[in-house]
Amino acid sequence: MLKSHVKFHSTAGKRLVLIVDDEQVNRELLGYIVSSDFDVLYAASGEEAMQVLKENAQHISLVLLDLMMPGMDGFDVMRIMRNDSAYEGIPILVLTNEEKAEVESLRLGASDFIIKPFRNPEVIIARMQKAIELFEDRHIIESTEREPLTGLFIKNFFYRYAEQYDQYHTDTPMDAIALDISHFHLINEMYGRDAGDGVLKHLGAFLKSVIERANGMACRLEADKFLMYLPADSESYEDMFVKINEHFNSYSDINVRVRGGIYKNVDKSLGIERRFDRATQAANQIKNDFTKSFSYYDITKHEREIYAERLINEFDAAIENHQFQIYYQPKYNVQGEEPVLASAEALVRWKHPDLGMVSPGMFIPLFEKNGLIQKLDYYIWAKAAEDVRRWKETFGKSVPVSVNVSRVDLYHHDLVTYLQKILAENSLSTKEMYLEITESAYTENADQIVYVIDLLRKKGFQIEMDDFGTGYSSLNMLADIPVDILKLDMKFVQNLRTNQKQETLVRLIMDIARYLNMRVVAEGVEEKSQVDFLRSVGCYVIQGYYFSKPLPEEEFAQLLKEQ
Repeated sequence: MLKSHVKFHSTAGKRLVLIVDDEQVNRELLGYIVSSDFDVLYAASGEEAMQVLKENAQHISLVLLDLMMPGMDGFDVMRIMRNDSAYEGIPILVLTNEEKAEVESLRLGASDFIIKPFRNPEVIIARMQKAIELFEDRHIIESTEREPLTGLFIKNFFYRYAEQYDQYHTDTPMDAIALDISHFHLINEMYGRDAGDGVLKHLGAFLKSVIERANGMACRLEADKFLMYLPADSESYEDMFVKINEHFNSYSDINVRVRGGIYKNVDKSLGIERRFDRATQAANQIKNDFTKSFSYYDITKHEREIYAERLINEFDAAIENHQFQIYYQPKYNVQGEEPVLASAEALVRWKHPDLGMVSPGMFIPLFEKNGLIQKLDYYIWAKAAEDVRRWKETFGKSVPVSVNVSRVDLYHHDLVTYLQKILAENSLSTKEMYLEITESAYTENADQIVYVIDLLRKKGFQIEMDDFGTGYSSLNMLADIPVDILKLDMKFVQNLRTNQKQETLVRLIMDIARYLNMRVVAEGVEEKSQVDFLRSVGCYVIQGYYFSKPLPEEEFAQLLKEQ
């Protein structure tokens, strides 16, 4: 929307100009020169000029102003015009023959000069047209670069000016700040659009005070979203956000919460929009946290997110190219004098061609969250079944393998069918593949989980509850959930030597397991003293580094050969 003082017409299609001169001959001569191109108003004094301006400011495109007049002179007129928003959009050409007056006139906002006496009409007309054109162009830009409600820059101009600022201040560290108003749409719905606009205006006014003090710039990005670009450390952001929210609390009964994200000391090699994307990411981290008003962008967290996104994008290729490998950690029966290899747990590892070995602690929770874990589990089950079949054919001995079943798998209707299929394809029985389900899975929709597990057990599968003891409902759940084997969490085992209560608790768990006719496996065993204690309480199947770390398939096969 164009500002009202941008003039493109007057009567007869000509622009209207005001000639101010105390000498009648000068007024008439100048009027005669310009009348073919402009409509003309006249004033014989500064006082009269201000009256004419007051009545016609919306239509006047230019003032031709004599400086030396009795009473209110031309300098006084310029001071009034430049300090009044009603006249600030009207350019001024000074009529003078005094070179010394030019500097002061320029300081007061004069656009150009016309030298007395008036000798060259074409030059006068050209100077007038140029002054009007420059002012109209400037105000067109001003009216389009700023958002009308708040008076802040719009996005495109803001980004461009920020880039220009960096070009001329290459060594100045800068901060990018993104702000928005929590649940702003509810303010509009509950109090009306005018109230919402009032909130936006107040926030815009506050940001103007900040950027004026810090020598920065701000924009209204869209709706209730705002951006600021400030020299680094020019503001205490904690104080700033406290003052913003106090500002709203003081002016209105409407509950307004402004939150923001700050990307400090931006990387100027990044595009300007990406810098503010990072600030926005920081703001989104506290979207539902009403205890915080602002958050800083964490480059480490961002790098983890980029890393995670890469893993997701390369998952299918990893499956296709067999980058996921199975490591087997042996489980030993220690009931006799010599430990005997009883079974093993299949653990997945990702050998990435560029990233090396990717930690399971990174990709397994990631794939559980986005659902890719099901495809990975199916892949691992199939590979484990092939290995068990091959060992059986090679060594004439079957070694059961435990495979992990995620909570996502338990909700898929084809779970039982798929497990039966891979066993059949490898001529294996359900006694040769145990299913490990983490304790935490039982706490989500327990009825559904119990139904699926009960169905699996009826088909002959052995069910292990993995990580037993990490939750708060374990003992209570055991009475209702069908489980064949409890896998004692390693934290129980690691604290045995120093915690008498932990020993008592392990004894209690063993008594309960025997009462419920469940076997117990202890994982994370690293010391002989732990082995001796577990054997003494009747826990005979042990897994941990005391016997062996997880082994690649080739090394585990060699272990089988030696056994």
